[in-house]
Amino acid sequence: MMIAIPGVLNPTQLQRVCKILSGAPFVDGKLSAGNAASRVKNNLEVARDAMELDSLNDVVMNSLVRHPVYRAAALPLRVAAPYYARYTPGMTYGEHVDDPIMGVDGMPYRCDVAITLFLSHTSDYDGGELAVHTPFGLQLVKLPAGDAILYPASSLHQVTPVTRGERMVAVTWLQSAVRDPAQRELLYELHLAREQLMHTAPDAVETAQVNRSYVNLVRMWSDV
Repeated sequence: MMIAIPGVLNPTQLQRVCKILSGAPFVDGKLSAGNAASRVKNNLEVARDAMELDSLNDVVMNSLVRHPVYRAAALPLRVAAPYYARYTPGMTYGEHVDDPIMGVDGMPYRCDVAITLFLSHTSDYDGGELAVHTPFGLQLVKLPAGDAILYPASSLHQVTPVTRGERMVAVTWLQSAVRDPAQRELLYELHLAREQLMHTAPDAVETAQVNRSYVNLVRMWSDV
C-alpha cells in the first residue's frame, strides 16, 4: 500500500526547515547505510551529531506524527527520527530493500513502513523520483514540497539519478502496531469507510457495526 500524505508541512514550516538545512553539516550518506545499501547509495545526509537535528525534528516529526492520514495508514508503534538527505546532479540511491531491524544502537524496532517527506519543490530539480516496485508495477513518486509518501519498507525501491538542481527529503521509518501490510491496507480502507459513515450517518446501525468491526480487527491484529 502506497499512501500520499498531503500537507505534512505548511509553507511556513517548510521555509523554516529549509533555512535550518541550509546551515547544517552534511556527510556521505554511505555512513548510515548497511553493507548492501552502501554499494548503491550516493547522497549526502545531515550528520547524526549535528546540532540542527533537534530543531529539524521538532518541526518535521511533530507535524508528521499528528497527521491523520499518517496515523490511520501506518498505525505507528515505534517511530524513528528521520534522516535528512540531499541529492545533487549525478546522485542516486540504487535499488535496495530497507533493513528489517533498525535502531540497534538504541531501541531496536522492526522496520515495517517507510516515509519520504519531500522538501524541495518539484520545479527545483529533474530526476530524483522515488521508484517503488509494487504488485501493480513500478510506481514513480515525486510529490510537492511538504507532502509525503508512505509505503512498505519491504518494497524494492530506489531514487532515480538527479539530473538538475537539488532534491532534499526527510526519510523515516516505523514499526506498525499491525505487522502485516495486507491487514494494514484493509484496516485503512475500513477506517475511511468508518469516517465517512460517522460524518454522514453517525446514528445509523451500520455505522456502529463498521466501527465495532474496525476496532476489534485492530485489537485482533495488533502486536500491542
